[in-house]
Amino acid sequence: MKRKRKKGGCIHTIAVTVGMFCLAVAVICIAYGVGLKTQIVGKIEREFTKPKEIPFQEVVISEDEVEQKFYYQQLNEEERLVYKEILEGIRGNTEEIYIHASDAERANKIFQDILKDHPDIFWCDGTISATTYGGSESYTVLKPTYIYDEASKETMKAEIEGAAAQCLSGIAADDTEYNKILYVYEYIVDTVDYDLEAPDNQNIYSVFVHQRSVCAGYSKAAQYLLERLGVFCTYVTGTTGGGQNHAWNLVMCEGDYYYLDVTWGDPVFQAAEGEEVRDFENISYDYMCCDDAELFKNHTPDEGTALPACTKMNRNYYMMNNMYYESYDSGLILQRMNDVIASRGNPVVIKFADDALYNQAHDDVFQNVVKAAAKNLAEWYGLDEVRYQYMDEPELNKITVYWQYE
Repeated sequence: MKRKRKKGGCIHTIAVTVGMFCLAVAVICIAYGVGLKTQIVGKIEREFTKPKEIPFQEVVISEDEVEQKFYYQQLNEEERLVYKEILEGIRGNTEEIYIHASDAERANKIFQDILKDHPDIFWCDGTISATTYGGSESYTVLKPTYIYDEASKETMKAEIEGAAAQCLSGIAADDTEYNKILYVYEYIVDTVDYDLEAPDNQNIYSVFVHQRSVCAGYSKAAQYLLERLGVFCTYVTGTTGGGQNHAWNLVMCEGDYYYLDVTWGDPVFQAAEGEEVRDFENISYDYMCCDDAELFKNHTPDEGTALPACTKMNRNYYMMNNMYYESYDSGLILQRMNDVIASRGNPVVIKFADDALYNQAHDDVFQNVVKAAAKNLAEWYGLDEVRYQYMDEPELNKITVYWQYE
């Protein structure tokens, strides 16, 4: 029996052939005007010569929604359109985002700025491919990497919002900016453990749901919460003194800029970094609203970002709690130690404003002031022997003393 030949692909081939024939006829007709009116010839000519329409991302984001974002403010008008196009695409899990950009590298930088401005974006891992096309109108196509689909994203978002609402129920909306920042700082340190192996550790889901994260999660969570409390806070990246990549925050408190590093407030992080941590030390406040001079001792922001100067320590935690000294008075420090001992408190923190002051006070504090306070402790509590521990941190110009009352 003679086998019938399959006809797969013939329709496509025919369609292409017919199309080419029609094009040929059109070209002949245009060239020679055979049987066609001038208007029809013009219409066909425009149809074959008009440029391809580029499917740019539709934007519905309003200016009000993004105008206060730190990195958005640093862009020019054209770049702000690109910013909105990318943000719109990310929010919709768009696989290919067409944007009005002729420089793929610059488009990638704006993409990274968006992730810094919007800590709520947890479903995009921060990697993209970007391809720029030339022609009558240059454009770029971004392909972000989404780690969660639309359905998973909505479920996870609800979990985050529930945890955040529970957190924020503990602070009044009309409280001071300082108290709001301190509340968020302490909340994250108290509820989250530093864990390099934590899932989702580059986004806020790791903080609010897993309660284990790294610096990216800590800093984005602080930003997310403070923005909801109406406090300006943005995300800053750079390196530490050892050259490791790191993230922290820039905040505004009562009209002045300060730096905030929640990660370095967590003793679990300090232990993970190999530092000695006392069992009864729950939190460190060195980077709870500090200035440039304090932060830049061991933090270096990435190049290319214009950060405002942070010149004040007025709302630094130690300043606010009478633990910060801009001059040395041994009697005053002894009185502070006695006050702590009288309340059976811990610790005594003595933080000096600069290296010179720390060096001036150091020996006298240990040789005289601490010994005098220890003698008082023995007398007040009837102890035959006084035990205490201390941490001496020259880099931070800080001395911390922990008393034992039994």
